[in-house]
Order: sequence, then structure tokens, then C-alpha cells
Amino acid sequence: MQTIYDLNMKMMEDMLKEHGQKSYRAKQLFSWLYRKRVDDFALMSDLPAALTSKLKEEYSMAPLKELTRQVAHDGTTKYLFEMQDGSSVEAVLMHFHFGDSLCVSSQVGCNMGCTFCASGLLKKQRDLTAGEMVGEVLYVQKELDKTGGRVDNIVIMGTGEPFDNYDNVIRFCEIINSDLGLAIGARHITISTCGVVPRIYDFAAGHYQYNLAISLHAPNNELRAKLMPIDRAYDLNELMTALKQYSEGNHRRLTFEYILLHGVNDSDDCAVQLADLIRGMNAYVNLIPYNEVDENGYHTTDDKKALHFYDVLMKHGVKATLRSKHGDDIDAACGQLRAKHEMGKA
Repeated sequence: MQTIYDLNMKMMEDMLKEHGQKSYRAKQLFSWLYRKRVDDFALMSDLPAALTSKLKEEYSMAPLKELTRQVAHDGTTKYLFEMQDGSSVEAVLMHFHFGDSLCVSSQVGCNMGCTFCASGLLKKQRDLTAGEMVGEVLYVQKELDKTGGRVDNIVIMGTGEPFDNYDNVIRFCEIINSDLGLAIGARHITISTCGVVPRIYDFAAGHYQYNLAISLHAPNNELRAKLMPIDRAYDLNELMTALKQYSEGNHRRLTFEYILLHGVNDSDDCAVQLADLIRGMNAYVNLIPYNEVDENGYHTTDDKKALHFYDVLMKHGVKATLRSKHGDDIDAACGQLRAKHEMGKA
């Protein structure tokens, strides 16, 4: 059964029109779903009883349920959710000085095959619908409601490649960004891609205000192809050409995500190559400590080396941030908790 959270405002208006309802009913329904956050059509008191009865027949209000969660010493919380078809996905809530950020998944499993990533331990089963992604956010927001908290930022960087599920991801962003929905500002929503070049051009043409982040992780094609098979389909030259067109046409700052892997991509030479690659662009590098995955054999760069890498970038004219570690005492890597859960059932 389709979930009601799959519908953006236009789709909801069209659906209600088919049921003989005026368009203003869509705003009422959106308010019940996202402002009042009710999970029962029968509680929507300003909608006709015949309509709420029909909605209950046609739409689910339970896109997911919690299977388990892990809470780290720093408060980082990883949720494992089960979908209606029995598949599972993760979401991670992280606390920063600028607010709470929720990292959501966009697919069940992942086919990108990045060698350092736990998401690829279990191959892609299917895309998540927009409503299932909305369900991840709503579940955590309802948890935060209990203490007066709020999901301030959304990052679509969990399991899956967002641009391999482009249409659903864009609709998800529209729903959570809507003033009548969760009203999360466009510039507080970040979509990450490992470099699906055709969808970058689509995103550029859409002139969206959402942030775009690129999972780069290597400064040259030889190393990147070893770490990230996507480079064999769209190499750095193709990727950078697309990104420059996006940046020039949208006047938006890019983020390059760079996970530091000990002895692999954290040398001074890598830092200089990385600076040469992106210098002059409206962009910065987000250096990320690696959450180790036993099956992959990589190790995180120590704090001293990470800070030195940061200094080299800055001295070569590239702005960078060095993200603090989050959830390093739980299964915090993308896909890690799900893989443990699924392998445990085997």
C-alpha cells in the first residue's frame, strides 16, 4: 500500500480533486501530517469523515518502524528501520553546535561499490520512495518533539546513491522543504553524490537551492578508480566539468567530502593534488574521520595527520573543515548496523 507521505502538495491536490474535494483540503491534510504530526486519519477532525475513511483504505500512515537503535557517548543516535516489505535502512542523528543533523538513506543497499563503505556490503535491493525517506525524518522528529527538539538539517548521505534514485530524492526534498510540511530550509538540506554525472546536469538545470556535496575521497583518477568504481564510468575530468557548469549556473557553493584513510589518501602529495583540482572553484573540502569497517580493512587517519592534511590544503588556497568524530563507539559507518542485522538473520 502506498504511503500518504509519498505525495507532495501538487500530488495531494490532484488526489483530493479526484475524490471531489477542493484544493484547500490538501493544505489541511499537510498540516495534520507535518505540523500536528498525527498518525491516524480519524484524528483529522476538519476533514470530512467520508474522505478520511477513503484515505485510510488507500494510504498507509506507517512507512516504517524502528527495529533497533544505538546511542554513542556523544549522543549520536543510529536508528535501524524496517519498511513495509521487511527491508531495512538506517538513519543517523548527530548533534552539532549549529543544530541537529539527520543523515538519511535513499536506497536499500547500494551498488556503487566504494571499497571503504559498509553500504556496499549488501547490494542494492531497491530504491526508497519519497514517503519512506520522509518517514525516516518524521520518526526522528517525533522523538525530538518529546524534548522540544528539532531536526535542523538533513543530509542525504546514508545508504545508497541519491542520484541513482533522483526523482524520489527530489520529491522528498520538496516535501520536507515545504512551508506547509516540515519547513526545513532548502539551504539546510544537502544531497550527496559519488559522481553520477548525468544527474548532476539534471540537478543544475533544476536550479534547486539544496546544497550539493560530492563524495570525492581521492585527488586523481588512478586512486579514485581503486576506491570508487564510479570513476571508471565518469572520471574526474567529466565530473569536474559537470560541477563547474553547475556552480557557474547556480552560484552555489559546493562541498567536497573527503574521508581520510590511513596510508591511502592522506599524504602531502594527495593534499597538494586535491588543492590543485578544486582551487578557484566556489567550494570547500569537508575532511571526515573514517568510521572503521572490519570487512574493508581500512583505518582512520590519526588526529595529528588529519590536522596536517587540513593545513596543507589551507596553505594551498583551498578552504577546508575537519569534522569531529561522531559515533565512533557504535556501528556508525553507513550501512554497518544494517549489515550486522541482516547477516545475523542469515
